[in-house]
Amino acid sequence: MNENLLSFALATVALAFSPGPDNIYVLTQSLVNGVKSGIATTAGLVTGCIVHTTFLAFGLSAVITASPALFYGIKVLGALYLLYLSFVVFKSDATIAVPVSSEGKTSRTPTKTKSQLFKQGVLMNLVNPKVMIFFLAFFPAFLWNETENTVSQFYILGIVFMAVSFLVFGLIAVLAGSISSYIVKHKSVGVVLKWLQIVVFIGIAIFILIP
Repeated sequence: MNENLLSFALATVALAFSPGPDNIYVLTQSLVNGVKSGIATTAGLVTGCIVHTTFLAFGLSAVITASPALFYGIKVLGALYLLYLSFVVFKSDATIAVPVSSEGKTSRTPTKTKSQLFKQGVLMNLVNPKVMIFFLAFFPAFLWNETENTVSQFYILGIVFMAVSFLVFGLIAVLAGSISSYIVKHKSVGVVLKWLQIVVFIGIAIFILIP
């Protein structure tokens, strides 16, 4: 159990730091509206994961109970999906867009309330079908005992995922100014993070396929 949770947490950290729509959105909100706005956005995004974890836990638990072979088939599909994601990242541009004005300063838009940003973060997470697909591909590989209560295992994984994501995204929000300046000055950071994401996706896919 401990090894699985540690591996899961480390993979989540790598994914959270890899450039994607969620952490870039948090970075943008922090730059535009302030650190507290970035934290509120992060809280919303993480809260939405509770719903995805619940659907995953109760849906897949029934599948595991009914047919271990079918569950393994789902894991294979999950591995293939992760390999597909790694290919998409490989084909994508490694540039990380940071909102700056023509004078090189952070652009400004009308400030939203913390409540509005929280709700927007929740909705962004819930209406994105790719999140549920990713959970389906990512979580099953880290179950530590398929004969025990899988609902509780999925919830433990969900709590770890949410806690790690909140900490990483919160750090991005707090360090938004420094991060954006570093990205602007060091264009190669996008390439490094791009390949980190590819390695993580492929690594998890291999982990899923190993009996």
